[in-house]
Amino acid sequence: MARTNPADPVENGTPQPEPPAVNEMKFEAALAELEQIVQNMEGGRLPLEESMLAYRRGSELLRHCQQQLSDAERKIQVLEAGTLRDFDSASGGVQ
Repeated sequence: MARTNPADPVENGTPQPEPPAVNEMKFEAALAELEQIVQNMEGGRLPLEESMLAYRRGSELLRHCQQQLSDAERKIQVLEAGTLRDFDSASGGVQ
């Protein structure tokens, strides 16, 4: 299905700006872009080739978000009896 937005850079011949490198994005920005990609793909607003590019970008964004969440889990610490201990996300307790 073709895009219908007249201000769309692809439709009016203006080149699209290069998206930021995924590994340099903050979690919130990566998640917001991923959500937008999903909405566009689910809405059928992208031609096939753009859908394939969007899927690739979305996969990169998803891996980046998952890695950032994993890193955050490892950094979480819990104060127990005056001592900081690592949080064990698998058991929901401290190690």
